[in-house]
Amino acid sequence: MPDRLLSYRRVLIVAVHLVLIPAAYFGAFGARFDFHIPPAELRTFVGTLPYLLVIRMLIFAWYGLFRGYWRHVGLRDLVDLGVATTLSTALFAGALVATNWPPALPRSVFLLDWLGIVFLSGGLRFAARAFREGQLPMQSSRGRRTFLIGAGEAAEMLLRQVRHDSRFGISAVGLIDDNPETHGRSLHGVPVLGGTADLERLVHEHRIQLLVIAIRSATPDQMRRIVERCTATGTEFRIIPSLQDLLDGRAGIGQLREVEIEDLLGRAPVHLDLEQVRGDLEGKTVLITGAGGSIGSELARQIARFRPARLVLLERAESPLYFVHLEVSQSSPGVVVVPVIANITNAQRLDEVFGTYRPEYVFHAAAYKHVPLMEESVFEAVWNNVVGTLRVAQRAVQHRVEKFVLISTDKAVNPTSMMGVTKRIAERIVLELPSLRVRTDFRVVRFGNVLGSDGSVVPLFKRQLAAGGPITVTHPDVQRYFMTIPEAVELVLTAAALPAAAGRISILEMGSPVRIVDLAEQLIRLSGLEPYKDVQIVFTGLRPGEKLNEELVGGGEETIPTSAEKIRLVERNGGSAANVAIALQHLIDSLSAGRTADLMRAVAALAPEYVASPPAPQRRSSTANVPQPTLVHPPTFHAPVPAPPRRGSLREQPSLLGELP
Repeated sequence: MPDRLLSYRRVLIVAVHLVLIPAAYFGAFGARFDFHIPPAELRTFVGTLPYLLVIRMLIFAWYGLFRGYWRHVGLRDLVDLGVATTLSTALFAGALVATNWPPALPRSVFLLDWLGIVFLSGGLRFAARAFREGQLPMQSSRGRRTFLIGAGEAAEMLLRQVRHDSRFGISAVGLIDDNPETHGRSLHGVPVLGGTADLERLVHEHRIQLLVIAIRSATPDQMRRIVERCTATGTEFRIIPSLQDLLDGRAGIGQLREVEIEDLLGRAPVHLDLEQVRGDLEGKTVLITGAGGSIGSELARQIARFRPARLVLLERAESPLYFVHLEVSQSSPGVVVVPVIANITNAQRLDEVFGTYRPEYVFHAAAYKHVPLMEESVFEAVWNNVVGTLRVAQRAVQHRVEKFVLISTDKAVNPTSMMGVTKRIAERIVLELPSLRVRTDFRVVRFGNVLGSDGSVVPLFKRQLAAGGPITVTHPDVQRYFMTIPEAVELVLTAAALPAAAGRISILEMGSPVRIVDLAEQLIRLSGLEPYKDVQIVFTGLRPGEKLNEELVGGGEETIPTSAEKIRLVERNGGSAANVAIALQHLIDSLSAGRTADLMRAVAALAPEYVASPPAPQRRSSTANVPQPTLVHPPTFHAPVPAPPRRGSLREQPSLLGELP
């Protein structure tokens, strides 16, 4: 029955107003004559009512008062009602004058009628909303007894949302806010009971079952303090989604979630202006390498919002590619999403991909990123991160790609690891190799560690915590720059659209680095446990290739600001690109011959700032005499690197560098 009534909503609203308008008009006459209306005035009422009814119904319809949802009525609806009533009253009076109706009609009737219809029509709307939200006296609120921490706009939006929909199962008992000016006030009838310093006492006094953090402007320090006080109560707590998640459609207003380590990041997340990105990507064919990884998949999600004509997702891992293709295809049905299984070192396969889809943009995110593993797999690190980047960049030039964006890392600055030095060489390839600087706009984006990515410490910490601990940290003083995955991708997209970033390295102002041990302690507290008491933190020592502190700007580099807030460009002082091709050819010679010592010398020639970390001390164990695996050069299923001749120029002889026309 309610569904049937809902389908006839507009008819019912019109019918209700056909009753309310005469009732308000008659009430105006009654109020004017103390409810002893003379017969002559009754005849005036009956004679003029049709004029008022027609005019008012037409004006109300024009203002859309019959189309609104009464359960969502707000101040805007009340303003529209007042304007429509005023206009219809003025037109009604004009119609009476134009038709020479009795001038004896008291002028106060117009004012009383205006007040009556606003009161009846507006009151009925707000009564419907109050009934829907369970705010009428005869209704009892349902759901878990909840405190909202925060008494600002976010709390107000959440209150309205949960009252519109009982499925949230939240009964707001009170608000908690550290601003003393709010204490004693109320928001939508919910009182502000005190500050977070009194949270534990208030929770027990009011038998609270759930705490909801509803503050979007809190600094990381404030958020950590709030989380500590929520944890001390022993009560379940949640947080509202961020404004960026709401704008991106990743969450709804009332969609609560657990507090994540990202919420306690040592600096406020940076959200960049992406409007300029739309004009850069809309209608284009975009290729993303490494599309199944953390950065690559988020690039696919965000780029799809800007409606490219085609999104080509290149990845060699089958399952991650399948799931990101499925997700992006469903969330962006207007974009053609093409999954491609391919290896970036396979030259023939790259020729097929570029020749078939003709990308105009390339975001190169494919790379080996795990520092200790790359220390044990030197040839694979160089093969994938250096040769793979070279081959993708060469195809970009051959097929006249407009822009090529290399995803780099802070580990490329003064590198001490194979992962870092191969990414530094990749930077030099796309920015300095003479044969590439002809048609395509090459640029590099460099940033720090990404929270929540496949290779970050947070997933490892969560797995260790789920197993009961201990959580392992390499060193008590190790620090890293951190950013969230969406933030990193916003940086990439914004830097890709900046005209000044062409041929340069872009970095984000990352603020202060964060101690890894602090992240571990905060994650333990988020789980309701106490570090070093409930869960131990064990220090294992720095791994091969790791540094205590990472940098975003190296020696011989300085940064300059850009038009985009928080983005800076790296300017290198001195240095020459004249010998890049020759040094790169020496590296390829050593790689194809499998000569480790020669390969390391070639790596050092391309990145003189590289300082190899000393080998990790061998631990004594029962397996100490087991033969260790040796390093091998690229396996045979890769497209082979042509062995260059002993003599002759690069242009005269076939080689990896000679693939360009």
